Amino acid sequence: MADRSLTLMAVHAHPDDEASSTGGVLARYADEGITTVLVTCTDGRCGDGPGGVKPGDPGHDPLAVTALRRAELEAACATLKVTHLEMLDYADSGMMGWPTNDAPDSFWRTPVPEAAERLAELIRRYEPDVIVTYDENGFYGHPDHIQAHRVTMEAVARTDIPAKVYWTTAPHSGMAEFGKVLRELGVGWEEAEVGEGAAPPEIGLPDDEISTWVDTRAYGGQKFDALAAHASQAENTMFLRLGRERFTELMGIETFVRVHDRTGAPLPEDDLFAGLR
Repeated sequence: MADRSLTLMAVHAHPDDEASSTGGVLARYADEGITTVLVTCTDGRCGDGPGGVKPGDPGHDPLAVTALRRAELEAACATLKVTHLEMLDYADSGMMGWPTNDAPDSFWRTPVPEAAERLAELIRRYEPDVIVTYDENGFYGHPDHIQAHRVTMEAVARTDIPAKVYWTTAPHSGMAEFGKVLRELGVGWEEAEVGEGAAPPEIGLPDDEISTWVDTRAYGGQKFDALAAHASQAENTMFLRLGRERFTELMGIETFVRVHDRTGAPLPEDDLFAGLR
């Protein structure tokens, strides 16, 4: 056991990403006394405004959306007992192909070495034992998620501090049920995640390619409440309509692929900190 608190750092693209994909591990490890650090790369300005007003529509104020989403993020972090919240505050790039991708201050347009050095400074400050982020496709192809992956992996290479690095994923065995729930809610992948008219993304991995299955069902209520804190983003919080019990059944096991390891912990594993305790 280390003579200091073990530390988990999760690097996410937007406010609300922390709750939907890693809310369980953030809550679980905080409860176990592990220091948790959330790095949110963008300001979320391309999210919905009050009343569901979409980016580009009359009445959508990016600065007001930014302020609202920061307040929601802080509330979610309080629910998950996140120890430290760090915001890089790059401009949200919007979905792939949106004009906002090309804005000079967008995260997508930011040179990777520039953003990676900013993240590397945080890695040096907090010395995380474990870092979690997205895979090369940003899980479902969002430009800011892809950029978060690139920036994180470059920052890890610059610092060589974390003992373990993980990418979020989902098991193919669970995707059929996930799709069934989407249909029950009257939403398809095109609407829910990639934008109207886009093709459904390739999501997740075969079960035998997933290295790490973390049971966070005991923290399903916290994850539910953290997602609910992002009330302005109705499309991202649609799963709350399932209620706590079914939400926890569907989203209570969080899965990852281990891509960097210095512990030699055997796989598969059920703990991001296997080999470190």
